[in-house]
Amino acid sequence: MKRFLLSIAILLPFLSQAQRHHEVGLFAGVSNYRGDLQDKWFPSTGYKPNAGVFYKYFTNPRVGIRLGANYSKITAADSLSDIPVKKTRNLRFESNLFELHAGLEINLLGVDRERSKVSPYIFGGISAFYFNPYTDGLDGKKVMLRPLSTEGQGMAQYPDRKPYSNVNVALPFGGGMKFFLGKALMICTEVGFRYTATDYLDDVSKSYVNQDELFKNRGKQSVDLSFRSDELPGEKVPYPDFGFQRGDSKGNDWFWYGGISLSVYFDAFGNAATYWQSKCPGLFGR
Repeated sequence: MKRFLLSIAILLPFLSQAQRHHEVGLFAGVSNYRGDLQDKWFPSTGYKPNAGVFYKYFTNPRVGIRLGANYSKITAADSLSDIPVKKTRNLRFESNLFELHAGLEINLLGVDRERSKVSPYIFGGISAFYFNPYTDGLDGKKVMLRPLSTEGQGMAQYPDRKPYSNVNVALPFGGGMKFFLGKALMICTEVGFRYTATDYLDDVSKSYVNQDELFKNRGKQSVDLSFRSDELPGEKVPYPDFGFQRGDSKGNDWFWYGGISLSVYFDAFGNAATYWQSKCPGLFGR
């Protein structure tokens, strides 16, 4: 966070230059996640829709501020893993993600409608997001996982395991390519990564707790959905002992997206009809 604020302070002198413009647009693509149920960056499964809106303000052709809101969905299942111990664990989850983000964007070649119309770009910033992991219960109905305390969160027997918050922060970064379409429209291809401040996007992080204590404090459903090996065919694997590793708490979870955006490029806000008439006269019958 300190480095991000320092970067803004260093770039402020550049943000006072002329040649200002705005970009307002929509984004659509796919999202995925990396965590305890999926350790690959670009897996062959698990892609879900991603969509967003954004606003960018550039005070020169290279450096600008970007603000936006995104919706993403993430999912994963141990049944798709090639690691035997994960297949035996047999967990699965889904979660909707709603994100607000802000940051800096740098056009590596600069962008200007009269000169440079193609440029790679990079960005970085900070975001806040809401998530709430859920799974299918034994009856096939949707079950929210956080209230089940599947790793003993909030139980007196495990004072070091506090309930995780549904609202958290992330560090967004990524890049893409932008192209002018005429003089007022811009299309971009973009990939963005989010390193989150939580290890519970998937409701998995630490070790198993005592089965009897979990049953007594959170009920049978919590026990059933914290270790789902008994749903698999064949010989049944007993519930793991207290302290047996359930997830990898050494690193936090990630989510990321890739897609295409379409935006309108404005030199300045004001009379929109006049602006479009001057930049796209064909649309107004000229």
